[in-house]
Amino acid sequence: MDLGKVLHRKGYRKVKLKKLKTNHLLIKGEVNGVKGRFILDTGASNSCVDSSLQEKFNLIATESETKAAGAGAIGMDTMIATKNSVKFGNWTYKNFSIVIFDLGHVNTALVEHKEQEVDGIIGADILEHGEALIDYNKCCVYLKRLVYKY
Repeated sequence: MDLGKVLHRKGYRKVKLKKLKTNHLLIKGEVNGVKGRFILDTGASNSCVDSSLQEKFNLIATESETKAAGAGAIGMDTMIATKNSVKFGNWTYKNFSIVIFDLGHVNTALVEHKEQEVDGIIGADILEHGEALIDYNKCCVYLKRLVYKY
C-alpha cells in the first residue's frame, strides 16, 4: 500500500522537503504570493519571517509584547502580521498570523555550514492547522487540504 495515495484520498497534499547539511528540513513556499525558503521546525511554536524581509513578503506588522526565543537566542523583540496567506505546492492556508523577528542567528549558522540563508521558519501553528504528517524517509510533508467557507 502506498502511503501517499492513501493520504491523498483522505485529502492530504504532498509537499517536497529538502534535507540540509545541518539536518534541517527546507520547505519552499509562498507567503502572500511571494516565493520563499523556510525551515520546517516542529519545535517552533509560531511561524516567522526575518525582520529584514517584511516588505518583500508584504507583511503589515504591529508591535508585539511577546519576546522570541530560539536556539542560541532569547529575549528578541517581535512584531506580528495578521491576515496573511501561505502556500506550499497546492496547499493553501489563508488568514494566518506570522511573527516577524531577526533571524540573523539562524542564517549565520546556516552559512557557516555552507547552506543558503532562509527567509523564515514554518512552525507548529501551520503544521497543526494542516494536520501535518512528515515522512522523513521520502523527505516530504503531507498537509490536509483545507476547506474554506465564504
